[in-house]
Amino acid sequence: MMSFLNNTRPDRTPGPINGNALNALCERVCIQVDKVFDACMSQTSMENVALTLTNVNPPTLTPPYTFVSLRSTSTSGAINSISVTPLDEQGRCSRVRADIGIPVEVVFTDANGATGSGTTVVNIVRDVVLHVPRPSVMPYEIQSVVNAVGSIGSYVSGSSFTVTLCITSILKVVMQVLLLVPSYGYCYIPPCQEFQEEVCEGFFDLPLYPIDTPPRRC
Repeated sequence: MMSFLNNTRPDRTPGPINGNALNALCERVCIQVDKVFDACMSQTSMENVALTLTNVNPPTLTPPYTFVSLRSTSTSGAINSISVTPLDEQGRCSRVRADIGIPVEVVFTDANGATGSGTTVVNIVRDVVLHVPRPSVMPYEIQSVVNAVGSIGSYVSGSSFTVTLCITSILKVVMQVLLLVPSYGYCYIPPCQEFQEEVCEGFFDLPLYPIDTPPRRC
């Protein structure tokens, strides 16, 4: 199995040179990256959450419906409103409050057993303490990473359900910066190993003619 390695010996085999990972350093480079100043994760469950679906597909379904599952359709949460209140100027800690929208898809079956689906947004509130950088020319950004699943739910009416959700959300304080870092040089990119389905495996391994064996008495 080939891998993508940037710490290589001159012969392109992985690992440090002479047991010292710094021996291969050859330059300093400036890279543009997203620096995460702080982040925190919250995991919660929410019961009896009322959801009204849109974009129901197919449109020719027969109620009543039976809930099957719920899953988020994106790992990026939409931050609709956010407030940052400094708590300690020396420690640069701030209270961060955000309303986050999680896009989800609900899968269900109708009265005839046909499978349908619809989408909606689950709204949550996060009120946390995070390390926020001091004021600078470049602004920081609060980003949200989310995931939601649900396996318990019931049909209400129309296109509405009540669902029990398990939600994981991560809030990050991020800024795009230029960093000076030590470098081993450009990465070596190995050639791809093409996948081939060996439909004739075994057959091509057979000898062209039978292998001679000592005769046997009948």
